[in-house]
Amino acid sequence: MKCIIVGAVAGGASTAARLRRMDEQAEVIIFEKGEYISYANCGLPYYIGNVIRDRNKLFVQTATAFNKRFNIDVRVMTEVIAIDAANRAVTARNLVTGETYTESYDKLVLSPGAEPLRPPLPGITGKGIFTLRNVPDTDSIKSYVQHNPSGKAVIIGAGFIGLEMAENLRATGLDVTIVEMGSQVLAPVDFPIAALLQQHIRSNGVRLLLNTTVTGFEQKAKGHSVMLSNGTAIEADMVILSIGVRPDTKLAVSAGLKIGQARGIVVNEYLQTSDPHIYAVGDAIEFNNPLTRQSMPTYLAGPANKQGRICADNIALGNVRTYKGSINTAIVKVFEMTAGTAGVAAKHLQAAGIKHIVSTTHGGSHAGYFPGSKQMTIQIAFSPEDGRLFGAQVAGYEGADKRLDILSSIIQRKGTIYDLIEFEQAYAPPYSSAKDPVNMAGFVAENILAKRLQVFYWNDWGRIADSDVVIDVRTSEEFMSGNIGAAINIPVDEIRHRLAEIPRDVNIFIYCEAGLRGYLAQRILKQNGFDHVYNLSGGYKLWKACNTETDC
Repeated sequence: MKCIIVGAVAGGASTAARLRRMDEQAEVIIFEKGEYISYANCGLPYYIGNVIRDRNKLFVQTATAFNKRFNIDVRVMTEVIAIDAANRAVTARNLVTGETYTESYDKLVLSPGAEPLRPPLPGITGKGIFTLRNVPDTDSIKSYVQHNPSGKAVIIGAGFIGLEMAENLRATGLDVTIVEMGSQVLAPVDFPIAALLQQHIRSNGVRLLLNTTVTGFEQKAKGHSVMLSNGTAIEADMVILSIGVRPDTKLAVSAGLKIGQARGIVVNEYLQTSDPHIYAVGDAIEFNNPLTRQSMPTYLAGPANKQGRICADNIALGNVRTYKGSINTAIVKVFEMTAGTAGVAAKHLQAAGIKHIVSTTHGGSHAGYFPGSKQMTIQIAFSPEDGRLFGAQVAGYEGADKRLDILSSIIQRKGTIYDLIEFEQAYAPPYSSAKDPVNMAGFVAENILAKRLQVFYWNDWGRIADSDVVIDVRTSEEFMSGNIGAAINIPVDEIRHRLAEIPRDVNIFIYCEAGLRGYLAQRILKQNGFDHVYNLSGGYKLWKACNTETDC
């Protein structure tokens, strides 16, 4: 059996290595148009920022080492320019010598990845305007930073890579501005989580311009003027385009393979394309999301590697393993803070017409009495019918990644908020609390489903009538340091003795700092005959972050 793989790095290299382990006799050829077949593309920003100092650490395998270990014919600097699906052959061009030739196959695997978006803006091809997708891009940016150590950098796009680049360029001493056309950073997360992260970004000296579009670039004697939609301009020594990526489907289109609504290569559960002799993996494919059933690409290294393993098994053994799709678990470190998401954001559930409830809780990274505990915020979205967990987002510091992994696993296995309650963590004071933040998220969600807790949200203040009552149940000191609107202050520890001050025939909206004291006050009122009592999900802390960022 002869298998040709187009594209290496995550999906292609994983397919090749697994295929060799499954079939020692197979003839396997990798065509890679770049110089490197397997490198840590997720680590590229950290090499630019000098967190990773040794460039060689970026390379997982060289072509020579890959050939020696796996007996695979690796042809770097060679681009496949055409596929003859009818005759099962590809045409390849050696980018060094210019030689063009054909190679037959029994099975073909496409792993071309994605290509960065580079819109046709005036001046976008100028010197000092970069994208970051591969090692040559990294070398160019690194060299430019070294020659402009105290300059100004403008990053266009506030996605995962854009934020990582902001942190790492700031670490080199550059003045950094992020320009984002959307209303928040990190489009995959909901605004409340983004708001917490945005405040942290600003606190680290990065200028953040939201709801702002770049209209063009004007070359200067030194650097560029970045022209903005509001009529102003930013001076920059260098520009990083982090606008996003799209599936590289040029070969697939020319071969007549089916392309989906998300403009990716359509594959079935065996990762076969519309041609049964051609498989595809990685950033170039689209597949039904397990939660929304909408077809979409997934630009993540983890799923690409897993797809490679499944694809190789199906080629070697005959379609024995199925790919179940990705729930798009992703995480980013931005300065000292960590933010991540798994499953589907509430805004995307709403767009898909999926009924859901949102709950936001705050908890410590480990036991509060043990030194170093820091707050994290967990937002979950779940079914109002059976509590199935649809999505989870985390923003925090130490331990945020661990909680996101737990939540991701439960979402992937179609678990519910009751699984969060029953989850048994490894507990000792340096690592967690007896009631872990994941358990607490489950407890609150269960209370909502059981109608013991009725919540309202940071952006619901428009529904509060003048005749309604807003009660701040924090201490008087907390109240004086900042409060919401026309709230009256009745601390939770006094509320049982001050029931006569609260009218019974109106809606009562309660808030505290994080949500717990508000819940306690709500339970007291509900069991004393107050029927319409609502507690602010996420508390004053989340309300303040969201409103501060809304006003920016």
